[in-house]
Amino acid sequence: MNDYYKILGINKNASEEEVKKAFRKLAHQYHPDKKSGDEKKFKEINEAYQILSDKQKRAQYDRFGKVFNAGGGEGWPFGFSAGGGPGFGFEFDPEMFGDFTDVGDIFDAFFEGLGVKQKRRTYRRGSDVEQVVEINLEEAFRSAEKNLKYRVSVRCEKCGGLGHDPKTKFTQCSVCAGRGEIKETRNTFFGSFTQVKTCAKCFGSGQIPEKTCDACRGTGKISGERGVKVEIRPGVSDNQIIQVKGGGEAGERGTEAGDLYIRIKIKPHPVFERRGDDLLVKKEVKLIDLLLGRKIEIPTISGNKLQVEVPADFDLKNNLRIPAEGMPHFGAFGRGDLIVELKIKTPKKLSEKLKNLLENLENETE
Repeated sequence: MNDYYKILGINKNASEEEVKKAFRKLAHQYHPDKKSGDEKKFKEINEAYQILSDKQKRAQYDRFGKVFNAGGGEGWPFGFSAGGGPGFGFEFDPEMFGDFTDVGDIFDAFFEGLGVKQKRRTYRRGSDVEQVVEINLEEAFRSAEKNLKYRVSVRCEKCGGLGHDPKTKFTQCSVCAGRGEIKETRNTFFGSFTQVKTCAKCFGSGQIPEKTCDACRGTGKISGERGVKVEIRPGVSDNQIIQVKGGGEAGERGTEAGDLYIRIKIKPHPVFERRGDDLLVKKEVKLIDLLLGRKIEIPTISGNKLQVEVPADFDLKNNLRIPAEGMPHFGAFGRGDLIVELKIKTPKKLSEKLKNLLENLENETE
């Protein structure tokens, strides 16, 4: 006889929650639809769960080692099939799956990882829209304004987004009898489920207009073009999102529009490399300029030129840091720093005179 506790990998003192947790884990692992699935093992797991998740059946099993069903069978939680052998079924326990709003949530949770494509929910509110705006680093530094135009569903002007003549009369929907919703029963692997859905004919209103708008065919929206002016603030980052409320798809029959999400893309810069709010610039300098303490010219993102003197004892393995010459802090005061990476430029060929000078210099510094 099967040891149900052993099948689920739990001990006899396991709580109801531990039983459910063990079942969920094993059911995911051995479901027949998975590549690594095992139908026989899956049936054993279901059988063990049906017994151990039921207080009465579990008590019988713990006492007698078997369960006696009303139909005369013993040890089988699923009854008998027409052929006389043990039938296969599933007793649905809503607590096991948590507080889901519909059958789709249950299937999404149970078949996670099985490669089943989830269905997209349908909302009456307009869909959100994403647009990409590309700017250069100077625009991210100073700020910019962009006029953006894009194709999207907009509110039907003929009916004002209602989907029907404002003065039209209404009749009761014959499909839902004016309730605005219908019950739909589905037979699934887990059993029969009854789901309450919005009526597709009246869209949940319970009434049908006698005169539907011929421009939008009752939806309250049509295909069109929307334009927005976007202000890009100083210090904006690459891939940063700007939200424009109501800039998305128009909602059906007067409901609110979705939002527009603008993703900022900053082009690579030929001189500066951005590191957060700091900017890195690479500067090639002559060795003689460093030795003589001459100032070097450093470009900035603002377009100015800085004259910087490298300290005599400066370690060239480090970078120079010039405060407050980087990018502005987005939404705050202050700026990042400008980091200067120095690269020594050596002459291709040394003359005898230059060699002698360097040797003399070496002797002086010893």
